[in-house]
Amino acid sequence: MVALTIDNLAVEVPEGSTILEAARSVGIHIPSLCTLPEMHHSPGACRICVVEVERARSLVASCVYPVANGMKVKTNSRRVREARERVMEFMLSDHPRDCNICQKHGNCELQQVAEQVGTRDITVPCTDFTIHDIDDSSDALVRDASKCINCLRCVTACAEVQGVFLLTPEGRGFDSRVVPAMGHNLNDSACTFCGQCAVVCPTGAIVEKDHTDLVWAALEDPTKHVVVQEAPAIRAQLGEEFGLPPGTLVTGKMITALRRLGFDRVFDTNFTADLTIIEEGNELLHRAKTGGKLPMITSCSPGWIKFIEHFYPDLLPHVSTCKSPQQMFGALAKTYYAEKEGIDPANIFVVSIMPCTAKKFEAARPEMRSSGYRDVDVVLTTRELGRMLRQAGIDLAALPEGDYDAPMGQYSGAATIFGATGGVMEAALRTVYAVVTGKNLPSLDITAVRGLDGIKEAALVIGDLGEVRAAVAHGLGNARKLMDRVAAGQADYHFIEIMACPGGCVGGGGQPLPASDEKRRLRAGALYQDDSDVQSLRQSHENPSIKTLYDDFLKAPLGEKSHHLLHTHYTPREV
Repeated sequence: MVALTIDNLAVEVPEGSTILEAARSVGIHIPSLCTLPEMHHSPGACRICVVEVERARSLVASCVYPVANGMKVKTNSRRVREARERVMEFMLSDHPRDCNICQKHGNCELQQVAEQVGTRDITVPCTDFTIHDIDDSSDALVRDASKCINCLRCVTACAEVQGVFLLTPEGRGFDSRVVPAMGHNLNDSACTFCGQCAVVCPTGAIVEKDHTDLVWAALEDPTKHVVVQEAPAIRAQLGEEFGLPPGTLVTGKMITALRRLGFDRVFDTNFTADLTIIEEGNELLHRAKTGGKLPMITSCSPGWIKFIEHFYPDLLPHVSTCKSPQQMFGALAKTYYAEKEGIDPANIFVVSIMPCTAKKFEAARPEMRSSGYRDVDVVLTTRELGRMLRQAGIDLAALPEGDYDAPMGQYSGAATIFGATGGVMEAALRTVYAVVTGKNLPSLDITAVRGLDGIKEAALVIGDLGEVRAAVAHGLGNARKLMDRVAAGQADYHFIEIMACPGGCVGGGGQPLPASDEKRRLRAGALYQDDSDVQSLRQSHENPSIKTLYDDFLKAPLGEKSHHLLHTHYTPREV
């Protein structure tokens, strides 16, 4: 432990701590725009967090300066306050003045920190701010470099957390900016569209592409039959957009809100999450019995799929051929549902509410048209849905509870936990065990695959299959570690689940802001509670609506119709 003094307060912290960490441990909040608790290394780029250290020649950046025994620190001296104000003035002097129409308005950390440091005037000469081209080449994300403050959070998240190493700083002074490697736009790069850069960006320099106007237009078109599906994580996230505590389940209120927006049917992605388990579980059993490629790896996360297409294309045969639940839903909405209701599929408009920006890219993939049409027409993030509800004057917290529509609204507890890292694995193992042994697991709670550890492992003896070994990774940096082991022949697993985002879908690129591991834990906890509350229906293969789907339409898992509508292929891509 190291003993020091901060603002005349005695502090003791572990050796290796930074001044910033030491100050926050005793309730002294030093402003910063480049550091985040979940990142192991701060880039030390913004210089807002400067403090005065006795006998130091100049002010130091507290986010990277290590503590020492006997150190005396001032965080609020006149010299410190003036320096922070000056740094903030320089940032604001070259920043667009469109705050009221910026997508980050209300969630902008630049605004919040400017208020904290007391900036009330800009005394340095203002520029006509550096104008950069806006990169809206992708279906998922938009980059506006003119709003970049060079905090390098996105660079750190992309490299340290996600292991993609796509973003890099270039230029100096007012010409400095963060760009994809080799100056490519996002759509022509190895970007996975996971959106973690948008989650950590303190300004509006990287945001999700807003598709709310397309949904408003569809809702107002009398020729369109507009249906909506919501990912499992949404019910544990959406409340935050309306001031409710993280981890508040708002399933019934969300259903009512979507009906009031004007959707003709409110369905649930959980329905096809259960379907995914049936198809994926049978695929795993088929591979295990016929000598197929193992370990089999999940395919629910589109950011992960694009990652392996770029960085490990030789391992694509390991990936399940199942579409994600989102895309299975779209295909069935324009075939099974259209046939059942007697609606021309050309007039069915499918909207997805997802915690994920990569889902926007996934829906636009050319492979995702097995219904004969684009399977999912528009994907909105949790944040976009929050904006639409506020536009419509709908107060989510005050709404009564609603129920999902049939036939694609019934789901099991296993489907709900898809939203948390390890949830797909847990749901799959429940069903595989029951299919192979003819009985349920002694306990349906497989806690070994829960939690925020980067890589988790579990082993389960399943009847004639013997010991089935599984691994779970979340965050593409952890996925890279697992894939290196698979490539080296050192991954002795049967089944691997990978989610692109930290925490899984509860930490997706479209989640409410700001993000933190504590919020991800609370959201995941809500999903596990939702699962345990449904004691009578906690396994995907027990879902009556899924049984009806097979009886009336699909006929059999891995059958001809299932293969056409619910399975896909992948595309090796350049790095």
